[in-house]
Amino acid sequence: MKIIAVIGSGTMGNGIAHTFAQFGYKVNLIDVNADALKKAMDTIGKNLDRQVAKETITENDKQLTLNNLTTYTDLKAAVVDADLVVEAATENINLKLKIFKDLDEFCKPETILASNTSSISITQIAAATKRGDKVIGMHFMNPVPIMKLVEVIRGYATSDITTNLVMELATKLGKVPVEVNDYPGFVANRILMPMINEAIYSLYEGVAGVYEIDTVMKLGMAHPMGPLQLADFIGLDVCLAILNVLHQGFGNPKYAPCPLLVNMVTAGKKGVKSGEGFYDYSNGVKDAKVSAKFIQSR
Repeated sequence: MKIIAVIGSGTMGNGIAHTFAQFGYKVNLIDVNADALKKAMDTIGKNLDRQVAKETITENDKQLTLNNLTTYTDLKAAVVDADLVVEAATENINLKLKIFKDLDEFCKPETILASNTSSISITQIAAATKRGDKVIGMHFMNPVPIMKLVEVIRGYATSDITTNLVMELATKLGKVPVEVNDYPGFVANRILMPMINEAIYSLYEGVAGVYEIDTVMKLGMAHPMGPLQLADFIGLDVCLAILNVLHQGFGNPKYAPCPLLVNMVTAGKKGVKSGEGFYDYSNGVKDAKVSAKFIQSR
């Protein structure tokens, strides 16, 4: 594989593009919004500067990585010669089905189509195409250039050839690929999201405050970040979407999202991306403090 197309220039999309480009692949980064693409390239540049400062890469490595990146607002033009397309658009099933239907039409017959979805069925996505054997999940973790894990999700029709190629490719990126089967939430979010949801319920029911809940999990369970702050970093809207997929997919009430989470997303409090969630990020991520909403409610 030589040419990789990445759809979506948000946090995950630009991280995936950065990683492929850093490992020598030509990357076409696609977004319908030209301003979003500019912001993504600025982010990639800053992240590369951090790597240079930490001496994990050289200035020359940075320039080579940037030279491997090309931005597009035209989907067809960006994917027509791609060997692999990785979709990292919003976690919306209708949007993803439309994208994959278009990709099936625009891409070469041999092109592998991957989704970075964190919970939506790969089998359902593949059904929008006529190449189900070449559709697979590549669930990268955030921040993509640093985190080692890639969940490789086999849909019902995904072939051994496609799976093996993607596993090998992830290894070439310095990642550790783990093959999982296509059930709601896969492994990572099937385990993680109920924990986050239970932490939110603990806050909602007055068991303890934000700081206290996160401190228990950090110091007692050796988690690098508490579940409430982690939810803020993931995006509370994303957490809600994943929990809804789990709830609908399994029909089990244990996956029902906490009413507090639903209310916060409805109110626009989505975590880091909106500047406030369980924590207030108005002074930056490194100087986050518990949101006044939860200090007042204690």
